[in-house]
Amino acid sequence: MWELSISIPVFIVSALVIGVAGTRLSGVLDHLADRTGLGEAFVGAVLLGACTSLPGITASIAAAVDGHPVVALSNAIGGIAAQTAFLAIADIAYPKANLEHAAASLPNLMQGTLLIVLLGALMLGIVGPDISFLGISPLTPLLLLAYIFGLRIIYKARTRPMWQPRMTHDTKVDLPEEESQHSSLALLWSQFAITAVFVIGAGWAVTRASESIMAKTGISATVAGAVLIAVTTSLPELVTSVSAVRRGALTLAVSGVIGGNAFDTLFAAVADVAYRPGSIYHTASAHAKFLLALTIIMTGVLLMGLLHREKSGFGNIGFESALILALYALGLVVMALPL
Repeated sequence: MWELSISIPVFIVSALVIGVAGTRLSGVLDHLADRTGLGEAFVGAVLLGACTSLPGITASIAAAVDGHPVVALSNAIGGIAAQTAFLAIADIAYPKANLEHAAASLPNLMQGTLLIVLLGALMLGIVGPDISFLGISPLTPLLLLAYIFGLRIIYKARTRPMWQPRMTHDTKVDLPEEESQHSSLALLWSQFAITAVFVIGAGWAVTRASESIMAKTGISATVAGAVLIAVTTSLPELVTSVSAVRRGALTLAVSGVIGGNAFDTLFAAVADVAYRPGSIYHTASAHAKFLLALTIIMTGVLLMGLLHREKSGFGNIGFESALILALYALGLVVMALPL
């Protein structure tokens, strides 16, 4: 465990590294999406979402192994809530129109639907019977299978779409850039790997620093997992989303958050395997249950915004972004209250 004199500087430096590397990562993945033909939605959901989520999954595994299941589970749920709020911040960073209006994408809608299914499954695991085999809940492999099956359907939706969004003047279509077609595929993959290492390494450092700050300041396990660690390990999502918006890769920004959130539900599954005494889902605190229900509502509001596609609202953001920020603020207030 680090002293505060070490933890705070490490936290600040790591956050700066995440800012620089995360900005670079969004650019590399934007080119990779065009060069490989996979599209921003799929690349954002799989590569960007998984890469920026690795610090969080590391934190959940470490907490489960160390015998802190409440921290592990709260981190998974709190990270999804924080990243959904970060998408609203990315909306603020795009002044031309509501981000959910401009980034019209069927795969993003399907990713949001998949996320609600996975969050609902987590809720069932928490409130359902306490059953486990060799210390692992039956829900854990089902979560993984549901995630893989969902990705398969989403990929098919991009190649053979059955629905199309209505095009408007402000719609930013995901089309390959001419510059990307001349980029070396091997070079792009190398740049992705190197940049990802910096993001993951800085994410791990910021996580360890947060854990040390938690231990030294006496913050409760639920608040530490759902707020402090969840927010700090989600910094890569915030940076890459805002960076993607500024470079015009709107679909990448949205899919990076929604796809990353779907991937983050697997934090609980992996932590369940790492936690040996039994099912980790039944260690959930009252705060974690509240936050999970709130996160499902936030995701539902986001989906409504993606479907409604309001061009502009209060503060030049959509109603969904304003409501998501209000809901997350409410969640932070409740987390500070006894339940």
